[in-house]
Amino acid sequence: MQVVLFEPEIPPNTGSVARLCAATLTPLHLVEPLGFKIDDKHLKRAGLDYWEFVDLQVHKSWDDFMRTAAPQKLRFFSKRAARSYTSVRYSDDDFLVFGPETRGLPQHILDFDAERALRIPMMGAGVRSLNLSNAVSIVLYEALRQLGKT
Repeated sequence: MQVVLFEPEIPPNTGSVARLCAATLTPLHLVEPLGFKIDDKHLKRAGLDYWEFVDLQVHKSWDDFMRTAAPQKLRFFSKRAARSYTSVRYSDDDFLVFGPETRGLPQHILDFDAERALRIPMMGAGVRSLNLSNAVSIVLYEALRQLGKT
């Protein structure tokens, strides 16, 4: 299981995801461009002193990520997806891909494999999206639960 943040924009969200990844021993991939510098004080603050425990890889682009990480099983998370994140069986070799906070994953990535696009249901009519770090937490812990790792 690995977490991928495609072009994350908000340092505290990425820091919180890094902290989550440290706590769950989950590798984290950041796909540039980032909306901050990797040494941003807000990023470090949100990750506290856990950065040394994060298996972090930074990729120059989506193509670079696909080439160097060579993921076999991608799962894309978007409010535009039809299927719920609870409708699938997760596996150890899944890469959980989340988009930037203000715009989500671009359509060309979602179109890569529409069957692997999933959503987290939201009941509030006026709510546009969940916080990125909350979304990653929800999905990652469901996947780990299914795999008997919690």
